[in-house]
Amino acid sequence: MSRIGKKPISLPSVVKLNIGAAGNVSVVGPKGTLTWQVPKNITVVVDGSTVTFDRSNDSRDLRAKHGLSRALIANMIKGVSDGFVKDLEIQGVGFKAAVKGASLDLSLGFSHPVLFPIPEGIKVTVADNTKVKVEGICRQLVGQVAADIRAYYPPEPYKGKGVRYAGEKVNRKEGKTVQ
Repeated sequence: MSRIGKKPISLPSVVKLNIGAAGNVSVVGPKGTLTWQVPKNITVVVDGSTVTFDRSNDSRDLRAKHGLSRALIANMIKGVSDGFVKDLEIQGVGFKAAVKGASLDLSLGFSHPVLFPIPEGIKVTVADNTKVKVEGICRQLVGQVAADIRAYYPPEPYKGKGVRYAGEKVNRKEGKTVQ
């Protein structure tokens, strides 16, 4: 058995989990609704407030999907009840961010401002012009949006300028020295 796949998930009282006939799983909570299609030969069993997963055989592919299914549904349950957050920091002289309508306006030292369109289901807030918070119920989407924002100007190793995750350590390099 998959070590992750055989762990049961406890359902919070505010979350409802519905399983369709074709393997469609929908999770409804106070923050929203998420749906996902469970792979064939994986069964989801809801017993009161616990959710368990079984597989029909021990093929290599099915063992991998067993643990994946459990992890994705656990993330869906956490997302609709608590949500996910990624914090970003902008460092550099004159580097700043602001939310303008449905886009994030980034001034990152280029000759033009970078406008990042905020996807549906994601909330972006900016504090102190340099602290960006990305929030949402889908863990994959929150992480992807944070990675896309960081990709505009990743932290560089000489001066440390750029967009980084909160708490990310950037190994600094020593510049050239005059002989």
